[in-house]
Amino acid sequence: MTIVIFVLVLWYGSLFFQSFFLHRYAAHQVFTMSKTMERITFILTWVFQGSSYLSAYGYGIMHRMHHAYTDTDMDPHSPSHDPNLFAMMWRTKTIYQDINKQRIVIEQRFTKNVPQWRGFDMFASSRFSRVLWITLYIIFFAYFTTSLWQWLLLPITFLMAPIHGVIINWFGHIYGYANYKMKNTSKNLFRFDFLMMGEGYHNNHHKHASRANFGVKWYEIDITYLIIKLLNTFGFIRLKTVTVKE
Repeated sequence: MTIVIFVLVLWYGSLFFQSFFLHRYAAHQVFTMSKTMERITFILTWVFQGSSYLSAYGYGIMHRMHHAYTDTDMDPHSPSHDPNLFAMMWRTKTIYQDINKQRIVIEQRFTKNVPQWRGFDMFASSRFSRVLWITLYIIFFAYFTTSLWQWLLLPITFLMAPIHGVIINWFGHIYGYANYKMKNTSKNLFRFDFLMMGEGYHNNHHKHASRANFGVKWYEIDITYLIIKLLNTFGFIRLKTVTVKE
């Protein structure tokens, strides 16, 4: 039971910071925060993503490119142009690393105001950091595992962030329903997104990319947005006012 709880904490903790910090803050800047709060969030993202840590700079730029080039051959991740999800994951990884290591020229519209903490990112993305987290996960599993099947959950801890990404970027463009007719394949995966904390409302998000709340219908409860509202109420962040046209 300890292992299951541990994996669930990592799943939702990693997912929250990917959605809250990397997606809605770094890529879309739907709210603002102080530099101190930003640094704290960088560290918490590293703590929960662990061995699969994603840089806000690399993620933010790549996600903006996804919105600009959705379902074209310039999309960093698209089921329309990748033969399978593993090919898509590999291409995404390659483009992400090219951005982070500045091996490709990026248009200024994709880099504007994307948060970057270069020194911390170098450490958090380093082989040392990733191996350290993997070692800690293995030790934890070795100590608390009570059944052999629980070891099957270990690879999930290693690849948490890529797994979250592929659920949305692959399955969220193939399965589900659409509230809006778009010139892309984006879908809403769930009526109530219990699994991806609001990220599953992908069709809604492609329609209103600058909107903090990904839910549109009354039953589309965006859990991450509810937490964002709470953080805004207590002054940790400041939500931007956005006028949405249906």
